[in-house]
Amino acid sequence: MKHIYDAVIIGGGASGLMCAVAAKQKNSKLKIAVIEKNDRVGKKLLATGNGRCNLTNRNISPKFYTGSFKKKCGSVFDKIDTDYLLNYFKNLGLLSCCDSSGRYYPLSKQASSVLDVLRFACERLDVDLFCGERIKNIRKNGKGFTVKTESAEFSCGKLVIACGSKASPKLGGNSSAADYLKNLGHTFTPFSPALCPVKVKSELLKSIKGIRATGKATLIRNGKTIKSESGEIQFADNALSGICIFNLSLYAKKDDIISLDLLPDFSDKELLTLLFNNKKRFTSLTADNLLTGILQKRLAQAVLKSCGIRDFSKTCAELSERDIKSVSGALKAFEFTVNELSGFEQAQCARGGVIADEINEKTMQSKKCGGLYICGEAVDICGECGGYNLHFAFASGIIAGENL
Repeated sequence: MKHIYDAVIIGGGASGLMCAVAAKQKNSKLKIAVIEKNDRVGKKLLATGNGRCNLTNRNISPKFYTGSFKKKCGSVFDKIDTDYLLNYFKNLGLLSCCDSSGRYYPLSKQASSVLDVLRFACERLDVDLFCGERIKNIRKNGKGFTVKTESAEFSCGKLVIACGSKASPKLGGNSSAADYLKNLGHTFTPFSPALCPVKVKSELLKSIKGIRATGKATLIRNGKTIKSESGEIQFADNALSGICIFNLSLYAKKDDIISLDLLPDFSDKELLTLLFNNKKRFTSLTADNLLTGILQKRLAQAVLKSCGIRDFSKTCAELSERDIKSVSGALKAFEFTVNELSGFEQAQCARGGVIADEINEKTMQSKKCGGLYICGEAVDICGECGGYNLHFAFASGIIAGENL
């Protein structure tokens, strides 16, 4: 079967659906189709924010992003800032709320609410959705494009690539965007996992697997601080996890150091006083009780082991002043060496995409291929946790749509 459209959007996720809505709201006469490989649109969107969909943040700024498009995204955010996007969604029927950290969620706290208003808008605006369609090839034909799927052929004057990245393959993530865009003449930075657990080298992790602690995590390279994040730290079998670690994963490289301050609210002096008092308080108890009331038991033992205190038969009274100072130092700098990032299966997003110099940030149109538009994760930009990636997906989708 052959279909003819003014524009075809590849990808029925956050960016693609918003692009379709924006295009039809700007020009209702446009004939728009969205082609989605999954059996329904928005599958990945439903999983964002632990099913609550953290759709934007009060503090949208280029400083929370990495990738070559970081230098251009300010133009996108100047047009579509937090208030603009929230009002855009409000006009689609979605109410939102903000938490104490500046993260915005749908008022219902259900990601399905975000997807529903986008789906209903597509229905209301007569956008054609084709689900379960796998693309065989895309060709540039003169001023337009031909898109062939396993069951149909689509002819269009303009084409939008909004089909995401390799992150979360169980939800449909793959490298198709890279294949399509390279074939259309673009330079593509390879996808790599982002916002994911960081695998580290440590013999201590197995003993503290499953434990969570609140603290400050700092990424260090060659003795210099790259970035610090505070929040919950999760210890896995061979990796560190948690939102603060996810944010560090955007910048981490092999052999970097992740230093954990497990008691960030205590100064070095206060901590030493506390530990010396505990030594007196727990004099006759074994050494592994030194951190009683401070850390979870297994985590406390791991900290002591990192200081070379492994004989837990000795008493707290037998710990030397040097031991106490060493433990205090470890509590403020519990260090792990980065091995590698976890794979795409555990990644919320991916770094990589079409390089910034090949995209017009005012329109999201390709500079290499006339009539081609690129938005969402297909662009070489990746934000930190907190709604930054969805904001860019929606914002770039709106800009692309309004310029079709």
